[in-house]
Amino acid sequence: VTANSQGIDVTGIVTATSFKGAATNLTNIPAANITGTLPAIDGSNLTNVGGGLQSVQVFTTVGTATYTKPSGITKVRIYCTGGGAGGGAATNSWNAGGGGGAGGTSIKLLDVTSISSVTVTVGAAGAGAAAGGNNRGAGGGTSSFGSHCTGTGGEGGGFGWNDDSIYGNGGVGTGGDINLDGGDGGSNGGGDIQDESASGAVGGASYWGGGGQNGGSVSSVNAQNYGGKPGRAYGSGGGGADDHSGTNYGAGAGKAGVVYVEEYA
Repeated sequence: VTANSQGIDVTGIVTATSFKGAATNLTNIPAANITGTLPAIDGSNLTNVGGGLQSVQVFTTVGTATYTKPSGITKVRIYCTGGGAGGGAATNSWNAGGGGGAGGTSIKLLDVTSISSVTVTVGAAGAGAAAGGNNRGAGGGTSSFGSHCTGTGGEGGGFGWNDDSIYGNGGVGTGGDINLDGGDGGSNGGGDIQDESASGAVGGASYWGGGGQNGGSVSSVNAQNYGGKPGRAYGSGGGGADDHSGTNYGAGAGKAGVVYVEEYA
C-alpha cells in the first residue's frame, strides 16, 4: 500500500464490504456479486442488443413487388402462401363440382444483415369454372420471397364423378423452416336438399383460414345459392358448383395468396 495525495494505491486484491464514488473504471465484476436496485440506464448508445419485433410488411397485390429492408432490421420472418384454386362446375344434376385446393405455405426466419431488398411475388387466385359441364376450376399462382421460400398454388376443382380428379389438391410450401401443404378441396358436398343428389364441394383451407362454401346447400334455387362461393382466407380454394334440373351454375374463385414479413432488430 502506497499513500499519495489522492488516497492510496493498492497492488493486489482488496476486499471491501461497500464502495463509494464513481465506478467508471470498474471492470470484470461478477454478476452474482451485484445486488440492490440499479439506477435507470440510458440505452441510446447501446449496440448489438436485440429489439424484438419492430414492424411488418404485407404483400397482397397479385404480381411482383420489391421488399425493401428498413434501417436497423437484421432478421425477418416470412409467411409465404400461394394462391387458392377455383372450384369445378357440375356435369349434371348428379355430378356436382369439386372444391379448389388451397395454396401451400412456407414459413422462414431469415438473416437479412447482408440483404437490402428482395423480389416478392404474390400468386393469383384461380378462377372458378364457368357454368356448364366438364369445366374444371383454374389453378392458383405461386407466391415467393426471392429464392428463400415459396408457396405453390392449389389445383382447380374437378367437374363431377366422371372426372378422374374431382377435388383440387392443395399446393405445397418449400424452402421454409416449416413447409405446409394447402388443404385439398372437397369431392362433392352433402346432399342437395332439392333432389338429394350431391351438392358442390367446399374449397380447401389455407394456413390463414377456410375456403369458399359449396353450392346447392339451400332450398331456394338460384345462381347465388347454387353457385360455388369464393375463397375466404388468403390462399384458400373456391367452392364447387351445383346443377339443378339441367341448369348449371358457376363455381367460386379461389383467394389470392399473400407474403407477410415480420421485421426484427
